[in-house]
Amino acid sequence: MKFPRKEEYYPGYQQYLDLTEEDGFFEQFDHVTNETVTFFRSIDDDKLDYRYAADKWTIKEVFMHIIDTERGFSYRAIVCIRMDDKTPLYAMDEDAYAKNVDVSDRSIESMIREFKTVREGFRILFEHCTEEQSSFLGNHMEYNITARALGYISIGHTKHHINIVKERYLTE
Repeated sequence: MKFPRKEEYYPGYQQYLDLTEEDGFFEQFDHVTNETVTFFRSIDDDKLDYRYAADKWTIKEVFMHIIDTERGFSYRAIVCIRMDDKTPLYAMDEDAYAKNVDVSDRSIESMIREFKTVREGFRILFEHCTEEQSSFLGNHMEYNITARALGYISIGHTKHHINIVKERYLTE
């Protein structure tokens, strides 16, 4: 799958695309999936509910944000892959999602299982789409976007949040 052109996504997503390579989508996707599982498994259980400031998410909430965002990207990608130019692709309110989920009693293993399941479904979408489908511009309400942009953005988005956890939560 080709790397997206700049007109295929909102400029605010550039920070995520900058964390990816232009070639080898599936290799990168699989690598980041495996790296994410290994990373979250490596965190001591007593740190998973840590937040570095009162108004910030816990480590498990950051992980849930990654999972929720993957679901949102996957939905938008299927709309684009099916070349649906009528269905509006609304943005998701990440703070509302975080506010309306409680992960405090969830084990990291249950969250990893959910992450792997969501990622596998997202990957399968791309395994079976044509270049034409991957480059179809979906009708996002604020900007148009393609499935391939969403795929690469998901790689960078996940890496971005792992970097945040490393830098802000695990510095002790």
